[in-house]
This record gives sequence, C-alpha cells and structure tokens, in this order.
Amino acid sequence: MKSEFSVSGMTCSACSSAVERAVSKIDGVDEVSVNLLTNSMSVDYKDNVSSSDIINAVKDAGYDAIDKLEVSKNVVVKASGQDDIIQKEYESMRFRVWVSFVFMIPLMYISMGGMIGLPVPSIFEGPENSVIFAFTQMLMTLPIMYVNRAYYINGFKALYKKHPNMDSLIAIGSSAAFVYGLFVIYKLAYGLGHGQMDIIHQYMHSLYFESAAMILALITLGKYLEAKSKGRTTDAIKKLMDLSPKTAIRISGNLETEIPIEEVVVGDTLLVRPGSAIPVDGKVIDGIGSVDTSSITGESIPVEVSSGFTVIGSTILKTGTLKIVAEKVGEDTTIAKVIQLVQDANATKAPIAKIADKISLVFVPIVIVIAIITTIVWMVLGSGFEFALTMGISVLVISCPCALGLATPVAIMVGTGKGAGNGILIKSAGSLETLHNIGAVVLDKTGTITMGKPEVTDIINTGIVEESKLLNIIGSLEQPSEHPLSLAIKEYVLSRGIKAAYASEFNNHPGKGIEGIVNGVRYYAGNLKYMRELSIELSGSNELADKLSKEGKTVLYFSDAENIIGLVAVADKIKETSKEAIEMMHESGLSVYMLTGDNKITAEAIGRELKLDDVISEVMPQDKESMVRSIKEKGVQVAMVGDGINDAPALARADVGIAIGAGTDIAMDAADIVLMKSDLVDVVNAVELSKRTITTIKQNLFWAFFYNVLCIPLAAGLFYKPFGISLNPMIASAAMSLSSIFVVTNALRLNSFKPQRAVNKIDNVVNIEYKSIEEKKENGKMKKIIKIEGMSCGHCSGRVDKVLNEIEGVHAVVDLERAQAEVEMPDSLDIKVLTDAIEDAGYEVVGVE
Repeated sequence: MKSEFSVSGMTCSACSSAVERAVSKIDGVDEVSVNLLTNSMSVDYKDNVSSSDIINAVKDAGYDAIDKLEVSKNVVVKASGQDDIIQKEYESMRFRVWVSFVFMIPLMYISMGGMIGLPVPSIFEGPENSVIFAFTQMLMTLPIMYVNRAYYINGFKALYKKHPNMDSLIAIGSSAAFVYGLFVIYKLAYGLGHGQMDIIHQYMHSLYFESAAMILALITLGKYLEAKSKGRTTDAIKKLMDLSPKTAIRISGNLETEIPIEEVVVGDTLLVRPGSAIPVDGKVIDGIGSVDTSSITGESIPVEVSSGFTVIGSTILKTGTLKIVAEKVGEDTTIAKVIQLVQDANATKAPIAKIADKISLVFVPIVIVIAIITTIVWMVLGSGFEFALTMGISVLVISCPCALGLATPVAIMVGTGKGAGNGILIKSAGSLETLHNIGAVVLDKTGTITMGKPEVTDIINTGIVEESKLLNIIGSLEQPSEHPLSLAIKEYVLSRGIKAAYASEFNNHPGKGIEGIVNGVRYYAGNLKYMRELSIELSGSNELADKLSKEGKTVLYFSDAENIIGLVAVADKIKETSKEAIEMMHESGLSVYMLTGDNKITAEAIGRELKLDDVISEVMPQDKESMVRSIKEKGVQVAMVGDGINDAPALARADVGIAIGAGTDIAMDAADIVLMKSDLVDVVNAVELSKRTITTIKQNLFWAFFYNVLCIPLAAGLFYKPFGISLNPMIASAAMSLSSIFVVTNALRLNSFKPQRAVNKIDNVVNIEYKSIEEKKENGKMKKIIKIEGMSCGHCSGRVDKVLNEIEGVHAVVDLERAQAEVEMPDSLDIKVLTDAIEDAGYEVVGVE
C-alpha cells in the first residue's frame, strides 16, 4: 500500500532526514521518501501499518503530518489540507518578517546609531541611562524572538533528539546573545546601585541583543522567500482538474438528461454539442465533428471524427454534434491518468540538496562542543566564570549562521532575479540548483521547436491555370471553411494581395476535403484519398506530394472535375532560433531528444534537419512521461521542455521541467522554469545561469566558513595566553556581520551575467522590417495587428472579419486563437476607423501593433 502525507515543520535537510528515519523504523514500512520542497512524504507500507501509526511517528520526531490525498470514485483529487499548510506557512512567514523588521530596524538604530555618529534620544545616552539603554533593547528583541519561537522549539527539540540542524544553531546562537544581554543588564543595575562606574563602562557596550534580533530577522526573510515559492507546486493539479467537465448529457430513449460527471457509467450514451468538452473517453456512434485534442496530444490541428472513432475525455468538440458511448470513466480516463502522473512525479522528486544544511549537520555539534570546552577550560584555568562565559558566548556568536544561512538564498535570489530580467522565470531554488547537472534535454515539438501554428510553405502550379487565378480559386474555395489548414491558406492568399470571394454551393466532407463553385466552375480540395474517389487525373503530382510529405509537410490537392490544378503544402514551421539553440545545447555537451504526438514522417523530417540525438513520435502523455523516466534510469539528469497540458506529466517527472511562455498555464505551473520569450536559446542561458549561481553559492559557503574557521580559535581565546589577543562577543558579532556583507556582495556579482543570443535573430528582424518598408513604398499600404478581446467562437471572428473587410481598401485576416486581426490597409486610412468598426460590432480593441 502506498500513501501520501503532508508534513509541516521541516526547515532543512536534517529535518527531512529525521522524518525519514522515524517512519522507516516502523515495522512494516518498506520505503519512505520525503520531499522537503513540497513538505510531502510518500510511504510504501504493509497492511499491518495504519496511517495513524505513520502520523504518530512523524509527531514523535517533532513534526506534524496529515493524510495528503483522498481519491473519490471519480478521481477528484483533494489536497487534504496540503494547500492550507502551504498557505498558512506562507502567511506565518510573512507576518514574522514584518514583525521582525519593524522591531529590528529601531533596535539597530538605538544600539548602533550613537557609535556611527547618528543622533539618538538623550534618554539612551550616558552611564546614568545604561540600564534604560539595555532594557529597551531587550524589550525590542522579545517580540522578534516570540514570533520566531519556532526556531527555538524545533532547534532545541532536534538538539534533544541528537539530530541538531540549522534551527539548533540559530536557537543556540541567538539565545546565547540574549542570555548574555540579560547578564549585562544585571551587571549594569548592580554597578549603578553600588556606584561602581567601572562596571558600567565595562559592560555598557557589551550588549548583543541586536545580534540575536538580526540572526532571526535575516534567516526568517530567507524562509519567507522559500515559502512563497512552495505555494505554486499544487496549481498544476488544480488546473488539470478544472479541465474535466463537471456534467454530461445522457441520452435514454428520446430523453436528454444533464447529470453530474460522477454518475456517468460505462455503456452510457452521451450527447456532445459543438463548443463543449467531451465528458469521458468513449466511441462515436453517430455524428461527424472536428475535435481539438491539443489538451491531451499537443497536436495543434483538430482531428476529424465520425462513427467508430475513439474520443478522449476533456478534449473540445469544435464543430458538429456527436453521440458517444462511454468506455472509460473516473480514474480510467486519460485526463485522470495525466493528473495522477503529475501528482506521482511531484511526490517522488528528489529532495533539494541544501549544501548549508548538510554542512550544518557536522558544523553545529562541533561548534557546540567547542563553546562548552572553551567555557570549561577557562574556568579550570582560574580565569573566572564571567571571562569563561564571555569566551564561550564569543564562540557561539561568531559561529551564528547569518552568513551560512544567507550563502545559498542570497545567491539564489540574485540568480533568479537576473533570470527574470532576461525572460527566464525560475520558480524554485531546487530547479536552479539541479539544472547545472543535467546531461539531456527532451524537447516537445509543437509550439516548442515549431511555431505551433500551420503555415503555407509551398504552392505548386501544375500549369493548367495561371498563378493569380490559382490563388483566387484556392482562396475562394477555402473561404467558407474554419479548419486550421484553411485559415493558414486564407492568410497566405490575402498576404499575396488577393481578396478572394466565397465559393458557392460549398460542401465539407470530413476526413476527405471540400468542394465549391468559383466563377461558375466546380473545384475540389482535399487529400489523396479524396482525389482518388473523384477519379481525378493525378499525373506527376503524386511524386511531388510524396517529396513534400517526406519533408514533414501536409499536402492538399486542388482540382477541377478532371485534373489537378495545384498543390498546397502546409507545415508547422520550425522557429528561427530552434536550430541554433539545439547546436548550442550540443556544444554544451547535452544530448537532445524530441517527443511529439505528431506523425512519424513529420517528426523524423524535423529530427534530420535539426540533427537531434533521438526522435520519438506518435506518443501520448504517459508515453512522454515514461520516456523521461527511462532516460533518468540511465543515470542522466533530464530537463524537459514543453508547452502543452499533455507535457505536464513529463515536465513534472523530469529533474527540471521547463515550459515556454507561449504555452498553457498548466504546463507553466507544472514546470520549474518558464522561458517567457519562448526561445530555446534560453534553455542554454538557464543552464549557464545555474552553473554561475552554484559556483557563487560554493564561494559564499567557503567565505562563510572561512571567517568562522579563522575567528573561532580567536573567540575561544587560543591566542590569549601567549599573545594577549582575545575576541569578545562584540568583535565576534562584527566579524559575523562582515561575513554576511561579503556573502551578499559576492552574490551581487551575478548581475554581470549576460545571456547568449541567437546570432541571426537581429538580422532577421531587420530584414523583415526593411521588407515591410519596401512594401509600403511600392503599394502605399501598411500592415497592422489589432489585438481584440471578447471573441469566443467562430461566429465572433466571422463578424469581426466581415466589418473589417467591408471597409474600402482593407484586407483583414482574423485569428480567433491569437485574439487578433492582421490588417493590410492604405497608409492614408486612420486606424481609428478600424478600431471603431470592431468596437461597434461589440468587441474591445486592447492594442495596435
């Protein structure tokens, strides 16, 4: 049996190790995996073990746990308190940060202001006010310690259980500084009460309340930033669940009844209307339609289905009406399996390797032992309790993990900030850390390597009609169709300056082609099967079509009643920078794979052109996920790059999931890194940024420990007897602060990182712009892209298309998917005429490019 749990209270790798050890000791538990990033735990156990046994073991270790996932009969996944835990952790950290800094800033001013020449209230100056000066600092430190009491609870509990962690060092260091401050207050009060001013002068500036406060405030700030990133980990599953339809229309006889999706059973006959989601996996028994399967397969071109075809739940019926028989419901549906794959992959991700936490496992007990030995030795040597205590506390203060705690998060913050400034959104410290070790990159095809939108690549005229007439016939025949390939052809014809009329007597033959009358002649367009059914003379066009097909292009035949008059090749074009980006990956020593739901011919053509290491085609989401897993099993760390919902399981399974910014929200939520510019060159940049950041972290850790290693012997008084040199807590605190400053300054050097760019990218932009200018000079026209909100279906885009093309001199192509209209217009025409026409039709113009 395998169950998932949410664990709260973990702050470092020592915590997750303690939880794993505690649960592993239960008789009957076979395997335990704790994910520090998501505060989750996966446990594989026998029937003799209950979930309450596991929860109690976690509580005995000093943490809390609850059941994480509950699966209903229809696989509606509930995050059983996981979301609440993450949200509460985030809100708690935010509150703690505010309180800490609200009190720490004035505390630092009061304690240090006079030393650096800043004006402070007279009530805090002079020996006579020494107790007020000290007592005020103590009062301002108490709220900071109270809101951050978790460090003391977890730290001392871990210390008691002989598993000291970072919290233990924070707790001991800040407590030592605070306790020593209390000791000083008593000494000051005694000195004032007995008129012994030498005691006042000796101890008045030996207060270290600000050290205790600063340690807590800065560490809490780092934890707050970490908690903020954790809240994004469950969004992908939520959005996947939202894709699933909530109801279905069941047909019983002549009666149509809308029922909850949970009530659908295998064998039910369901009605699916255009524009709605197919409720479950099933088989079409009546009707013809076009189904958008991009949410599952990633394929951008809708699939024509009719009786006998299998359809997948949660895909969208674009046109037509279908009757289907339910074959898979609940947890057996494809979308439910996708959800489960994302959950499983997230639950089994390796814990983030926090170098500072690992080192602290050894460093913390060593420091504690040194401090105790230092105090005892000086007491044995007869130096007195106060001197011995001062030496011991100096060791603890100099060893406080300010720099150690900042070494990783500050570098991560600067690295992620630099990435964001260059369009590389890094969502977690773990992904940035892991990325520098990847050995393979797995790329999705549609929308990642390619543009994600079909475009005309070739038009071949067989010579029966002249070119302008051929383009007019093609454009007119495709005008009534809303198929994505038709949209690409219409856009191309319009770009050639031809405004084609609508063909009359238009007929659509799903899965084959279309026909219509243009200028009194009946023409046909479609695939090879359709041409053969019509007994059209193919002549030598078949060889040309085969050649284009081998290049990964979709070929459409256009004919009259007897002969082929032309061929149109349509393809999803490779992005300008994809080839160069893949070359850069190879130069970096990375293996590059491509996974796609597309057909084998198209995939292999792209693989040859881009010189990919391997190409896997015609794959479903679970196949992509298993492919990533198989590469990982070879001992190679894998980065997966994708943009579709179908990529979410693979993105989650990979060591680092990378989504491109033009992709779906779910892909971006499941991924660890998002490339906002949708440019594969940024994969190389992200890897390089990761390497630079990890190098900086290692440097920071070295310097953080360098100060400690250098100063701990001084703090312990090793050089006091022979040379009279000692390090009191005040100097120890200053040294600790210096190490923090050095760490922050070193991390800021990451701002010098400059990302690589595709060499030809700027040249391409310039050439396009130059061409556009030449076109303006030649025909006195200009092109604009109008961004439109409010279009929700083909009727909406058709209405906008109509009002724009009715304006004299205007040629417009409306793209519903991109929510825009590409317009060619006279340069003398005011753009406001177009925007007013769109808004009068009931839609909103949100921008003009």
